[in-house]
Amino acid sequence: MQSIANAISLQSFYPENLNIMSIEQDKSVITIHIKSKTKECKCPSCNSVSGELYATHHKKVQDLPILGKRVILDLTLYEFKCNNPDCNSVSFTESCSDFLNDYCYMTNRLVDLVCTLALETSCESCARILQSMNVKISGDTVIRTLIKRYDRQPTTKCGSVIGVDDFAFKKRHKYGTIIVDAETHKPVAILDGRDGATLKEWLKNNKQVKTVTRDRASAYAKAVEEILPDCMQIADRFHLHQNLMDAVNKILGREIPATTAIMNETSSDSHSDKTPTEDNEPCKKNRIHCG
Repeated sequence: MQSIANAISLQSFYPENLNIMSIEQDKSVITIHIKSKTKECKCPSCNSVSGELYATHHKKVQDLPILGKRVILDLTLYEFKCNNPDCNSVSFTESCSDFLNDYCYMTNRLVDLVCTLALETSCESCARILQSMNVKISGDTVIRTLIKRYDRQPTTKCGSVIGVDDFAFKKRHKYGTIIVDAETHKPVAILDGRDGATLKEWLKNNKQVKTVTRDRASAYAKAVEEILPDCMQIADRFHLHQNLMDAVNKILGREIPATTAIMNETSSDSHSDKTPTEDNEPCKKNRIHCG
């Protein structure tokens, strides 16, 4: 039976084409030296397979921490020569798309953790939590990671019914427009500004929209009417409720006086005890209200 200390193999947490050569560690950092075992690779431009070695590259990326220590992967990757004469690429470096990415020095699983924490908390809070876990990162890096992850997402298709509303990136300074699919209730686009200009460009590429739920802003109404004149425009429930309350307040203000005088019980009792002759006597003031 294998001992507990050797029961877990670190190699099993990395792809098969990456071989762990050595491990170094100090009080806060674990450095894992990994070398590729790839013998041939496919060119990303022409998809031709090449096994001719062109160069060797070293790359350091950050991985998930181990027992509170920062993990640095010192990778040795191969660059292959493209043998296709019609291809524009002279050489290309092998990629481990499921494990690494080409836009930041972090593994994909660490990027997933960064994005999850940032979406559940905030960019600065995410950076502080990760720093307490010995992950070297800043709030600006979290923002850049989220933007790059968002830009690489495939374009979301929406149905024929959408909802449009504005929101504030920074209140009283910068605003944007969000478009939500009414069937899935998921955002499909975030646009800059709320003047309707970016909404027009988006509607030109989404002619399948037949119904738009929006607020009472005239900019959105003009944009939809200009690009999709046959599209039905509906006021959303919040603004319908707001319109109803405004109408009710106007009716109440017109039918009910602003102030109503209500007599107290003592005044009414003293008035009932008096004889009619006393009330009919001429007086400059009403006897009910005079002292």
